[in-house]
Amino acid sequence: MKSTLQETDKKFLWHPYTQMHDYAARDLLIIDRADGLMLYDLEGRSYFDTISSWWCILHGHNHPTIKSFMHRQLDRLDHVHLAGTSHEAAILLAEKLIAITPEGLSKVFYSDNGSTACEVALKMSLQYWRHSGQAQRKRFIGLERGYHGDTIGTMSLGGVPDFHKEFAEILFASFTVPSPYCYRCPMAQNPETCRLECLQPLQDLLENEGENVAAMIVEPLIQAAGGMRIYPARYIKRLAELLRQYGVHLIFDEVATGFGRTGRMFALEHAGVTPDFLCLSKALTAGMLPMAATITSDEIYQAFYGAYAENRTFYHGHTFTGSPLAAAAALGSLQVFAEEKPLARLGATIAHLHQKMARFLDLPWVGDVRCLGMIAAIELVKDKQTKEEFTFAERVGWKIYLKGLEQGLILRPLGNIVYLWLPISTTIAEIDEITERTWRVLAAADNISGALCNKPHGIRVA
Repeated sequence: MKSTLQETDKKFLWHPYTQMHDYAARDLLIIDRADGLMLYDLEGRSYFDTISSWWCILHGHNHPTIKSFMHRQLDRLDHVHLAGTSHEAAILLAEKLIAITPEGLSKVFYSDNGSTACEVALKMSLQYWRHSGQAQRKRFIGLERGYHGDTIGTMSLGGVPDFHKEFAEILFASFTVPSPYCYRCPMAQNPETCRLECLQPLQDLLENEGENVAAMIVEPLIQAAGGMRIYPARYIKRLAELLRQYGVHLIFDEVATGFGRTGRMFALEHAGVTPDFLCLSKALTAGMLPMAATITSDEIYQAFYGAYAENRTFYHGHTFTGSPLAAAAALGSLQVFAEEKPLARLGATIAHLHQKMARFLDLPWVGDVRCLGMIAAIELVKDKQTKEEFTFAERVGWKIYLKGLEQGLILRPLGNIVYLWLPISTTIAEIDEITERTWRVLAAADNISGALCNKPHGIRVA
């Protein structure tokens, strides 16, 4: 069976973010089943899902509470469009989302994935300003290496060059300001004495172009796909103040960070900031089904509310917007929060994870270790003092991925960044096992080509 599936996969499937040539003479990893933190292949070998299956598995795989919600929903209603027709699961979920998000956010617009959640926010902001008599506000601001999805609109805002450079000629123009990359500070500041000098380019831009800007989109506290760049909450607080000063909408992309991953329900809580738009997906359904939500204020909503002849309607939607099954999965996940109270025990779990990560700085090819909640990132370098990077051609991440499989780990490095993105259900014992196996992978010199030993850099925890 295994060989048949391998051959059929290679014949018909095109995998995302994957160079299929890598598997011309190599077997793909075919997963047969999952339970908790573990994935099992066709031969029964187990692997820790250390990246939560692209950052979406929240309470572990196949959680019984979530499955029960989905089963009950399937017995009642499989699907119905949400354009003027509604259903109980979507309604109840919207009510619960408003209850757990910051005061001032009051309307939920559903879509299918993180890219569309962000795209919806961009389009809502642009149309809001048109309806409000400020049609000149049609520019957007993003951070360097900001990642908000792979649609044309979201790729136009910041972008990860390795992912998006091939599409540059079809992207719309936007403003980009430096990323708060503390390990490689764009302003050459020391993280311990930094006064947020990296926000000066944004302030300068707003002084010159603020009246033409509709919104700025950021991933609060961590640029994930852009290199797991973790930065302080005070940056977000000051950024929000600047945007308010110039009347620019703030869009928080919490597609990856929402629902406890940073130690709080939403990353924005660390800074005490309420955005104009909050974009959610991935862990919204605890990874069970695709779903997304863009949550905004009544002020934004009212700009679209009026007689049909006024033509204020927001013409955006997707076939599976507000899917009954996906909404049921999300309700099941929120029930897990209510019954099992994972946030209450996360403090000790997070502290243990951060402590276990500290020793990786002893390795000569580890330049930086950065942690946020249940997320930990290790930046590999050739030289600790110069912070020289491994080249694209050296492909260190691929070697680590393969070595990780030998240790029963699903590691999927982002270039030179090896990271753990763990479910909030992860136990202390599981952290011990995962970090020990990761140590075995990274401590072996033959797994990391060209590494040199120099003075270590200090650990940074957000």
